[in-house]
Amino acid sequence: MRWISKPLLVSAMLLTGAGFAQAGMMATTATDLTVYSGPGADYPSVGIATRGSAAALDGCLEGDSWCRIDVNGLRGWVYAQELTVDYNGAPVIVQERRMDLGVPVVSFERTGSAAGPADPAPGDELIGTVDGSGAIVPPPEVLTYIDRTPMDAVPYDGEVVVGATLPSDVVISQVPDYQYSYVRINDRPMLVDPQSRRIVYVYK
Repeated sequence: MRWISKPLLVSAMLLTGAGFAQAGMMATTATDLTVYSGPGADYPSVGIATRGSAAALDGCLEGDSWCRIDVNGLRGWVYAQELTVDYNGAPVIVQERRMDLGVPVVSFERTGSAAGPADPAPGDELIGTVDGSGAIVPPPEVLTYIDRTPMDAVPYDGEVVVGATLPSDVVISQVPDYQYSYVRINDRPMLVDPQSRRIVYVYK
């Protein structure tokens, strides 16, 4: 019966291969990177994907270096130089080996943030989510407390979007009877997870 099992085995292997071929290409973030709602840094930020995160790579624009991915509950666009894909057993940068990797070509379609159906405009209160588990909606009492308990603004040159992690030397203030703390960065109040020090909400 071995002459029967071989064709069956070959068929199974072909079917398995076809399944992999239809699956999305997997990539890894090479650094902490900003995910944008469109192919360019001038589009609103959806949030931050941390280094080493697994991402589903839809493809990249033809003749351009921007790629569309799903990562950490965020869907949007990142620069191809910031992604790696396993090739012959070693990670290679998508931008440098795009042809070898056979990265699909995609067209630009406006993508909403995980917070809602439409892209957030610059200055919106909520500009992303931390982990895709849902938007943070602080009660009005939190803003009232922040207004009544002002703290000095902290100058900071890093990313100040939802999902960014603040360095340990940035002082955050506890909000009574609330799970998140707050800080005022560049004269803009925002809420921070005191354990991870990740920004979870940004006020106007």
